[in-house]
Amino acid sequence: MAEVPDELVRLERSAEVERAKLAGLTGEAYDAQWRRWREASDKAQAAITSYARESGAGRQEVEQATKRAVRHTQEDPAVE
Repeated sequence: MAEVPDELVRLERSAEVERAKLAGLTGEAYDAQWRRWREASDKAQAAITSYARESGAGRQEVEQATKRAVRHTQEDPAVE
């Protein structure tokens, strides 16, 4: 797959940032952050599915390319 649209990268990066914020949380704080991560992740997944459908590319291929693009543009936010 060629280039991944910036919007997909932005949405996936946002989901990863929200996921990383789960580290060290417990109880209600964890539950609230988990919902924020889930919402961001759902948005990214919906955009990936939509782009794959519109472009004729395989959904899994688009998702993998998006995740690679995010990893190549920044360090893993879970490590920070």
